[in-house]
Amino acid sequence: MTLMIGIVGGSGSGKTTIARALAARLGQRAAMLAEDSYYGDWGGEPGFDPAVFDFDSVGSRDHDLLAAHLAVLKAGGRVDVPVYSFVTHRRLAGEATPVGPVEVVIVEGLHLFCTPTVANQFDIKVFVDTPADIRFIRRLIRDQAERGRTWESVVGQYLGTVRPAHLRQIEPSRTEAELVILDEAGAVRLEDETAVERLIAPLLTDPRLKSIIE
Repeated sequence: MTLMIGIVGGSGSGKTTIARALAARLGQRAAMLAEDSYYGDWGGEPGFDPAVFDFDSVGSRDHDLLAAHLAVLKAGGRVDVPVYSFVTHRRLAGEATPVGPVEVVIVEGLHLFCTPTVANQFDIKVFVDTPADIRFIRRLIRDQAERGRTWESVVGQYLGTVRPAHLRQIEPSRTEAELVILDEAGAVRLEDETAVERLIAPLLTDPRLKSIIE
């Protein structure tokens, strides 16, 4: 049976960096999935307008497909993870990333603990708690650098959907986690390997994971 780890946190919390660091530590024994791969194929829907669509709501995700894939992976199987385009807001036809079988599957995302059929797949549930100002700054930098957006659009989306969704859905899901990683100093940065190692240390000492590492 594959060990399933779910890592949740607000947008810009550092959950992706933590998940990547953990996957790197485990090497070929682990695979990492992003909940963002399971956005619905909204770009193909009639009347779809990305300017007003709430991408930060749990309803924007295809949790039925995600839950089905996690169940297959947990049983030691293989799945084809969709490839999602943030430009067209569609899954790329004919493209997928094969994952599994592996000993550990690490999944990071905003809403993993919001849907029982998804949340119940995880053996270890982690919530990354990072101050709101740090999360916003990271999102502002990322969306301008990686997604070509203006600061005005990033701020508008943050106030309009990101912050309300965080307070309504993501923060309450913290109660599902058995481990809360506190990043009070905003230490998670890709270049700060020492800080990242310190933050994943509690995970590495978990007996369920430690037995695989050893």
